Formats: sequence, C-alpha cells, structure tokens
Amino acid sequence: MKLLDLPTEDYTYEILSQTDSEEHFNQLALQLFKEQSEANAVYKQYISHLPDRLLKIDHYSQIPCMPIQFFKYHEIKSTTRKASLQFESSGTTGQVRSKHALYEPECYHRITVKGFEASYGPLKNFEILALLPSYLERSNASLVYMVEHFMKLSAGGNFYLNDFDALIRKLKENQKNQQKTLLIGVSFALLDLSEMQLDLGFDELIVMETGGMKGRRKEMIRKELHELLSKGLGVNNIHSEYGMTELLSQAYSTKDGIFHSPSWMRVVVKDITDPFLVSKRSGKVNVIDLANRYSCAFIETEDIGRVLDFEHRSFEVLGRSDISEVRGCNLMVSDMNKG
Repeated sequence: MKLLDLPTEDYTYEILSQTDSEEHFNQLALQLFKEQSEANAVYKQYISHLPDRLLKIDHYSQIPCMPIQFFKYHEIKSTTRKASLQFESSGTTGQVRSKHALYEPECYHRITVKGFEASYGPLKNFEILALLPSYLERSNASLVYMVEHFMKLSAGGNFYLNDFDALIRKLKENQKNQQKTLLIGVSFALLDLSEMQLDLGFDELIVMETGGMKGRRKEMIRKELHELLSKGLGVNNIHSEYGMTELLSQAYSTKDGIFHSPSWMRVVVKDITDPFLVSKRSGKVNVIDLANRYSCAFIETEDIGRVLDFEHRSFEVLGRSDISEVRGCNLMVSDMNKG
C-alpha cells in the first residue's frame, strides 16, 4: 500500500516506531520520495528539470531537496484532501510569507510531543511559560499552535505578550514551589527580560530560545546570545528549538547549540556550490522530515550547518546563507570560520 494512502494512525505508527533503524528510515524516505515526486505537482516539476544522473537514488542522502522558497509562491501538497488549517511563516513587513497546510493534526500532535519528550521527559511534569509576542500577534503561527497543545498536556501554562511583571511573578512562584518549568521564548523578548537582571534562574527552570530578532534587535551569534541570556536570567545553560513553518518536526538542543533530530527526521548537509553533493564539512542544511507526508518531505533550507554525528543525528546550525531573507524561528548568524 502507498504511504500516501495509509490511514493517519498507521502512518504515524510507521514514522514514530520504525525509524530508529537507519535501514527502515531509508526505505520509508525512498518510498515517500517516489510517491511525492508524482503526487506533488510542484516537486514533480522541480525534479523534471534535474539531470537523470541525479535521480539514480538508493539512499535518502541522494534525494533532491526542494528549495524552501517554493513554499512562498506555490501551494505545496501531495494530496487532494482538505486541509485542517494553514500555518504561515513569520517575517518582516513586506516579505512574502511561506504557507504550509496541515492535513493531519493527530499526527502532528503526536510527533511534536514525542520529539519534545524524547529530550525532556513527560510534558505533564512541566509548567509552560511562553514569551512569544511576535507569534501571538498572528493567528496562524505553527509555534503557537504547538505550544498551545503542549500546555494542554502539561501541569499548566500561559502566554505572556508584553506583561513581564506577571511572568516574573510566576517564575518566582515556581522557584519557591520547585515547579519544573519551561520558559520558551523568541530571542528578542528573552533578551528584553534578561536585561532586567533579576536572577530568575532555579534548578527546575529550562530556558529555551526559538531564535528570531524579527528586526527588533541586531542579529548575533548563538554563543553570544546564550551568554547574555544565561547571565541576565541566572541560568547555567540555554536550550534551543530548531523548527520552521515548512517542517512539521522539531529538533532540540539541550546544550552548546548542538541539535538532535527525532528518528523520523534527518539532516543532510550539501555543498554550498553544488546543492546535490553531500558535504562532510559545513554547507546548506537539507532536511528530510517524514512528518511532511502531504506536503514535501525533502526541504533545502536557507541555513548553513554541519552534521556532527550521523549515527546520533546531531547537527549544528552555523548561520544563514547570504542570499536568504531574515525570517523564521532561527535567525542566528555565526562565525563561519567554524565550518
């Protein structure tokens, strides 16, 4: 049976329980590539312009990844089903925003929860405090949708638009009660909070930045950002989330900006001068996200990075490509001498 025809529950089971095996992930990725290259009109047209030699594929690292910009100008879908809702990317005024339809909310809920809990344990143990002003100002942000679902499964939670006083009171209350707490926020808002120098940190607190200055502050390397946040908030370590509108899965960094992708997602780095050549050093980040069953699972991002440990699915994001627009959940620029 085709992967595109599997019931949601069956497909979710496949990607959540079978992809720890490199061999099985490869089989699923190759099969989904074959199906999407026919069912997805935009991806099919893109593939048709490539030389035949690039389509002799026996490993997922060889699959051509579609430039992420296509989500801005085309409807990217591999199904005739009706979408449940549509996510839209962030960006500065005047930018064209990417759109990504969600067809399987049940699958999305399960993969986002499992991805988070694989790194941090049960959501029921956390109280979630979200400082996401630029996202809350929009009604179709995937990050807000995900965090809202997390809150339903957690010990409690709330969004804080610009009310730092209420957020600080809550952090102090949780510190007193030794409540395990996730403070997740966009970079510029966390910096605003950290500059109050209130030493809000406690052992049960995880501070997670999602990237993004949104034109409100100058861009900075991740190390500099984390140092400022750690000092201002009184925590030893800053965590990070790597996600974007065009993907339905997330990777998390618990330390030092090193991300680990879930088993149903793989990062392949391609040479900057040749988008079809796998690079062993730094290069363009390509993501295979099997959760993107009904859009396109094979995405060439605008990020520059490197894979650190293929077996353990760890990677580092070094910055943005020079020609890319400043947008999204990860807007860190970096010292490319690391590559």
